[in-house]
Amino acid sequence: MFTGIVEFTGQVTALQEDKGNLNITASSPFSDELRIDQSVAHNGVCLTIVSLDEHTHTVTAVEETLQKSNLGALAIGDFINLERCMQMNGRLDGHIVQGHVDQTAICIAVNELEGSWFYTFEYDSSTGNVTVEKGSICVNGVSLTVVNSEENQFSIAIIPYTHEHTNFKQLKQGDTVNLEFDIIGKYVARLLNK
Repeated sequence: MFTGIVEFTGQVTALQEDKGNLNITASSPFSDELRIDQSVAHNGVCLTIVSLDEHTHTVTAVEETLQKSNLGALAIGDFINLERCMQMNGRLDGHIVQGHVDQTAICIAVNELEGSWFYTFEYDSSTGNVTVEKGSICVNGVSLTVVNSEENQFSIAIIPYTHEHTNFKQLKQGDTVNLEFDIIGKYVARLLNK
């Protein structure tokens, strides 16, 4: 379980294909504190630490994960949003995030405003996933509030702190992002469609 409050951005240092899987090695300020078998969200995808080295950690993304997320498009040097799992005695500052990416979206617009950034994303709504204005959405592992919601797209506004401390500062029009829709909204939509 995660909150969508990114702790650090890590940098991809190695990528190794292993049959249908992809081993991703990243450096981060907390890599030295991790342990094997620990869950860490990488761009919002919950992955298990499989090995540790000096200042780096390695996780494995299976084929299913690569098909539903943007992890298969990573390149050495890319920045990824990282969050360790939530401690049960802590505050839930974002929203309930499982680390189970539902699908990807394409960034179709980035507008820099006075003191903030406005991003618009387009996704395939035929999957049944929906957003609502003022509802929660997790984009690349970041808990955000939907500003505008349409049938197959939505917008979010980013404050300077979030822009500076996540990989949103590298995000540009045409880039693919991971989406995890609000778990409560998914259950409500499922019940209404029955």
